[in-house]
Amino acid sequence: MTSYDIAAPGLPAYRDINVLRWLAAYTASVTGDVVYFLALSWSATRAAGPSQVGLVIAAGALPRAVLMIGGGVVADRFGPRRVAVASDATRCVVILAAAAAVLLVSPHLWLLIPVALVFGVVDAVFMPAVGALPPRITAPEQLTRVQGMRGLSIRLSNAAGPLLAGVVLAVGGAAGAFAAAGALFAISLALLLTVRVSPLPSARQRTSARSELSDGLRYIRRHQMLAPLVTVIGLSEMCFSGPVAAGLVLLADERGWGAAGMGWIASAFSIGAAAAALLLTVWARIPRAGPAMSGALFITAVGAVALGHARSLPLAVAFGALIGLTNGVTATVTGALIQTETDPRYLGRVTAVTTLCALGLAPVLFPLVGVTVAVWGAAMFFTVCGGICLIAAVFGISVPVLRRAELSSLK
Repeated sequence: MTSYDIAAPGLPAYRDINVLRWLAAYTASVTGDVVYFLALSWSATRAAGPSQVGLVIAAGALPRAVLMIGGGVVADRFGPRRVAVASDATRCVVILAAAAAVLLVSPHLWLLIPVALVFGVVDAVFMPAVGALPPRITAPEQLTRVQGMRGLSIRLSNAAGPLLAGVVLAVGGAAGAFAAAGALFAISLALLLTVRVSPLPSARQRTSARSELSDGLRYIRRHQMLAPLVTVIGLSEMCFSGPVAAGLVLLADERGWGAAGMGWIASAFSIGAAAAALLLTVWARIPRAGPAMSGALFITAVGAVALGHARSLPLAVAFGALIGLTNGVTATVTGALIQTETDPRYLGRVTAVTTLCALGLAPVLFPLVGVTVAVWGAAMFFTVCGGICLIAAVFGISVPVLRRAELSSLK
């Protein structure tokens, strides 16, 4: 059975019930993540004050970053669906247990730090597994649409998650918020159990985990398309996987726009990214994907510099929407190219590397944001971000295999 057997012939991904089950599971999971992290931060603040929040968050972020590539090995060795189901079940149990513990005793660091550590370890396994599923649930020509749908899911989750967390924290406190996150992981688990996946084309001899890790990294390094593409992803996500959010806070404070101004810019960024995801969900054929990716990166670079130098809030909001739109195009195109080009047997490890580029390095970069803004100002930070995006754009257009890259769709 191939991926064509999983998806009905000629059926767009947004009408494929199997893809929609995966998407709903992914949405529930990401929303659960948002609620969990806000509940964790809130509990840490109440237990030990703002100074200890960073310690608790780092306790979860560090193992996730360190173990992410190992999680990709696990996903490839045992199958992404099986690993996603097992890790989702573990997250559900851990967070519901945390809810019960917080209900019985006041949240203290001795409780919150172990919860964050365990969650970070499990997340390092879950994220590569769930990210490696799309090529196993739909036909290759639908992967651009699936990445667009995934982008919409992330934006929806990031919008709904804080609202849900705020309500349950107000009504049920930390225990209620942890319980809500656990319930969302349970919904994600139930939906994942209904997702049908195609088997791998052929079985391969199993080796040690260390050998499989080395094999995966070697596969990326030697692959004509993946090696430069991972470089572009790392450069393009360096600023936009988290540091820009901190930069927006500091920019709004420096310009005197306040929290409301920061919220307007962040919302405009999200709306722009959602528009890009929606566009590529409907219009999935990108015959010149490489130039489109590099062109979007170039516009992102210009928009980032302009945002840093904007002196009025309306201009900053407009530039925020622009870079959200172009960053969304880049993320969708690169995600689709990764999943189209990667041998299914390596998808977990390749997804782990790209996820590490997008998310795992953010905690390391956050301190640099504060230092840069404190010494040189917010404009310099956004100028540096623009420069990094420009390097990614030039690199992408200068590599022949990326310049010729295409994405097509039958429908």
